[in-house]
Amino acid sequence: MRKAMQKEVSQFIAGDPLTSLFLVDIGVWAFRDLLLEYPERVKNIGIFEPGTISIAAGLSLSGVTPVVYGISPFIVQRSLEQLKLDFVYQGTGGNFITTGASYDFSTLGYSHYCPEDVMTLKTLPGFEILTPATPGQFTTLFHACAKNGLPTYFRMTDHCNKNEVDVDYGKAKVLRQGQKGTVAVWAEMLDAVIEACGGMDVSILYFTSAVPFDYGALRQYAGRKLVLCHPFYEGTFSDDIQKLGGGLPEICEIAVPKKVLRSYGTKEEKDLGLSLTPEAIKCRIQDFLDRA
Repeated sequence: MRKAMQKEVSQFIAGDPLTSLFLVDIGVWAFRDLLLEYPERVKNIGIFEPGTISIAAGLSLSGVTPVVYGISPFIVQRSLEQLKLDFVYQGTGGNFITTGASYDFSTLGYSHYCPEDVMTLKTLPGFEILTPATPGQFTTLFHACAKNGLPTYFRMTDHCNKNEVDVDYGKAKVLRQGQKGTVAVWAEMLDAVIEACGGMDVSILYFTSAVPFDYGALRQYAGRKLVLCHPFYEGTFSDDIQKLGGGLPEICEIAVPKKVLRSYGTKEEKDLGLSLTPEAIKCRIQDFLDRA
């Protein structure tokens, strides 16, 4: 996905003089040609994410569309005040692209984990949150949103789905329909869900955005039993479920537990420890469906 991002951002900068790219050390090698070709618009600010966000906001207010590329916890958490005051409060737009989704940087420890990014950014009114999980999905969503004038978060993962699904901005994709329940899945959890649901009579809805949220699709397909499966903290979509109104379905949430993640290891070891493997997901969904 990083290569697709590099290509799209490079074309974006080269094709429009009213754009800018800001790096925070990460990505300097990938964008080395842009740094040389457009030194007045492509800058490596260094490890200073809050200041980088503020610089980007100032240019945005002057009519430039900024792109900021960094690591999730340092863009979302370290710079939350700047995102809130310099972008949301000022009513201006920009693009924030991050790597290191959830616990992708599993060997680096808690400082580099960010399963709370979506939950955190949902507190900022008007902030769009997009969760592509393949290179093609990133390309589609970046084309749709890069110039929309809103603060927009592109959450990239290093563990892309092998199942390539064509997506539309802000819309859930109905992958299949069943009778016993519905599984709503976000981002890189799709492959595990498809494997887990083999042989089950369930619908699968695939989401690549948290904001905007496709309430229409969920209302239409939720049914009596609804499974939420995502790589964010538990409770991330609690407010969205309440907004569905009417008779709410019975809910099972399969997500990252809201706790301090103290262990190190590979991504696969983290999935195993958090019961987020396809086998564990299958057991949890089946147990939920079998309840009276």
